[in-house]
Amino acid sequence: MTTAIGKYADFESLREQAVALRREGLSRRQIRDRLRVDNNDILNRLLEGEPPPEWTKRPNAKDDLRARARELRLQGMTYDQIQVELGCSKSSISLWVRDLPKPERRDPGEQARLASAKRWEHEHAVREAARQRTKAAARQEVGQLSDRELFLIGVGLYWAEGAKDKPYARRESVLFVNSDPGMITVFLAWLDLLKIDRERLRFRVLIHESADVEGAKGYWANLVGADPTTFNKTTLKKHNPKTVRKNVGETYRGCLVINVLQSADLYRRIEGAWCGIVGEAQPSAS
Repeated sequence: MTTAIGKYADFESLREQAVALRREGLSRRQIRDRLRVDNNDILNRLLEGEPPPEWTKRPNAKDDLRARARELRLQGMTYDQIQVELGCSKSSISLWVRDLPKPERRDPGEQARLASAKRWEHEHAVREAARQRTKAAARQEVGQLSDRELFLIGVGLYWAEGAKDKPYARRESVLFVNSDPGMITVFLAWLDLLKIDRERLRFRVLIHESADVEGAKGYWANLVGADPTTFNKTTLKKHNPKTVRKNVGETYRGCLVINVLQSADLYRRIEGAWCGIVGEAQPSAS
């Protein structure tokens, strides 16, 4: 190796050594230390035209961050806003976007609204995370249902959502209507617990005439494991053009009506069980 004394005089020989080291994958610092070149201008001339090795380049993540910062700057964001969005330092942002035009100053009211929206967006995410944790914990608490628990749940479910007998209109038959697939699933599991043969069930869709009737029928048939051609005639609700409906879109499938044939005795069991639940729920007499 050329010594420090007079090493710059034989420039071409020194350049050959520098180029060889560069092509071996050494960094500028390593080459500088190896050749004892303490002059950056000389080092630049020695390595002129030689690309740096891949391992010395900045990671792609940094390049992506820079590109995103420039994109946000062009959208009119301030350094503070970009920092909140990307989580990087303002000094880096300044370096990346300093050649771009400054955004127009917003009035204080608009800035306050943007700041409030940003805070609410964060707060919404925090609340949603807490909501999901609570739901997950509650789901774990349920555990495995016993037959007795499912029986009592089914009785309460039917008394809340099913058709009921009235003194002025005797209807001792089991008819259940609901739009929630979870409710339908639990109700069918309850009927299975009571050993009600599926052959005794009749299904029918109740839905607005402007909805996807056939799609809804197919959805419910798949849920209950039945052939849609065996469904009774669909009941269509007339559409009122003056009414603004919110139950629209792909997720709207109307209601499923479940009718249990020869169910007078089953209905009496449900009503009796419900009375038993109410009686047990009342405070005992002192």
